[in-house]
Amino acid sequence: MSIEHPSFGRLADDRVIIFDTTLRDGEQSPGFSMNLEEKLRMAHALAELGVDVMEAGFPIASMGDFDSVRMIAEQVRGPVICGLARSAPGDILRAAEALAPAARKRIHTFISTSPLHMKYKLRMEPEQVLEAVSASVGLARQHTDDVEWSAEDGSRTEPDFLCRAVEAAIIAGATTINVPDTVGYALPEDMARIFTMLRERVPGAEKVIFSTHNHNDLGLAVANTLAAIRAGARQVECTINGIGERAGNAALEEAVMVLRTRHDAVPYANNIKSEKILKTSRLLATITSFDVQPNKAIVGRNAFAHESGIHQDGMLKNAATYEIMTPESVGWSKTSLVMGKHSGRAAFRDKLRALGYGELGDNQINDAFVRFKALADRKKIVYDEDLVALVDDEVVRDHQRVRFVALDVHAGSRGPARAELELEVDGVSHTASANGDGPVDATFNALRAAFAHDARLVLFSVGAVTEGTDAQARTTVRLEEGGKLVDGQGADTDTIVASARAYIHALNKLLVKRARTEPGEMGQARLKP
Repeated sequence: MSIEHPSFGRLADDRVIIFDTTLRDGEQSPGFSMNLEEKLRMAHALAELGVDVMEAGFPIASMGDFDSVRMIAEQVRGPVICGLARSAPGDILRAAEALAPAARKRIHTFISTSPLHMKYKLRMEPEQVLEAVSASVGLARQHTDDVEWSAEDGSRTEPDFLCRAVEAAIIAGATTINVPDTVGYALPEDMARIFTMLRERVPGAEKVIFSTHNHNDLGLAVANTLAAIRAGARQVECTINGIGERAGNAALEEAVMVLRTRHDAVPYANNIKSEKILKTSRLLATITSFDVQPNKAIVGRNAFAHESGIHQDGMLKNAATYEIMTPESVGWSKTSLVMGKHSGRAAFRDKLRALGYGELGDNQINDAFVRFKALADRKKIVYDEDLVALVDDEVVRDHQRVRFVALDVHAGSRGPARAELELEVDGVSHTASANGDGPVDATFNALRAAFAHDARLVLFSVGAVTEGTDAQARTTVRLEEGGKLVDGQGADTDTIVASARAYIHALNKLLVKRARTEPGEMGQARLKP
């Protein structure tokens, strides 16, 4: 039976709404925070991907979160823009203010319902919680017709009380009811039982959309999501790359491709443009500086790789022998070898457009082209993956007060490594030399000498973008200052240069954070005289 919904009209029973919470629950992952411009860029990508609802943030949490929700509401069209709010009136009013410019908006309010949470977290009696449910949903309905209510820790809530809480939310005007597995405790049969019970026992259940939000602490988030859909849930809450608190959320790309690939067993439709999945995944990885694990389903670089001789033989005869979906269906393309040092600007622009970078401006294209030509002079073969790493490395670096200019390193087994570095800081050249225990240590010491700061290096990692000794290195640097964590990435065929770029990328992110929290100083760097 179809449901009439204020944002989607009459919704067919086989239609699944994709609710993306990458910008809210996903961003709560340690080290995954984004600045306003990065959030906006990610929001536009999610809109292009075709998500139905975009949870843009938690407006009461900070001024930065409020601003990002407000800007997304102003500029992003297509999805319903959603803001999260606790049951407190201040939260709901703040969310309503941030969402005001949105063409279609939703307030998502929640309160804990499990005995454990009510006793120790809320310190409230069950009747008080029910009153809060009614009051919060009622207030939210004064500001929008589209209101979602969530029972935090719903999977560990007593069945009778969960039914009472859901009924109270429906009576108060909620149009979507979400039962999250907040701590990733449930099994698929638990989720099936919960949603079946609610649809059978709660008066008015046939008038609302039930939603499922699963965490991956036991590796069951997507399995629990599918079980909930089969039991009547028609909204899936998920994130790109499965990012989120602790072990993360149900991965959007996995849930969507299960529905596509196993439509025979799970016959439900959604509006995601699956061929844009990989591009969106890579954008998030670049913005957050967290690479996707190689064997990650759908978007990992090994997801469509075949090394076994038996597998390769089968693939040559018929790809379906070992691939249940085509690489192209999620945005992968065959590795291309056509770009090289003789390629011109027009061919470069066409290649970037084919890789999904058609929105780049002329200045970004020109800057990327200069780096491409330099790369092509050093590297025999330029793969598509090299271009993606190169362009992302160039484009995502907004608010650059510190820019890499040049680096010379002397290293070997006969003495300490030495690095000579030139930076441009606010348009002024700064040079420094330093020794270190190896070339990377020397380079980072030179960086600290050229641009004095108190940040502490807490992570350094190196990976290859493609194969071969001339492959581009993709480096990640994590810095910590005053409890703030930032990550930077760099790509170059020279691992030491890539390391310097990653460190500088992280420094620029740190300066943006410092500008937000130290308005008097405007985040000014403490430079040596």
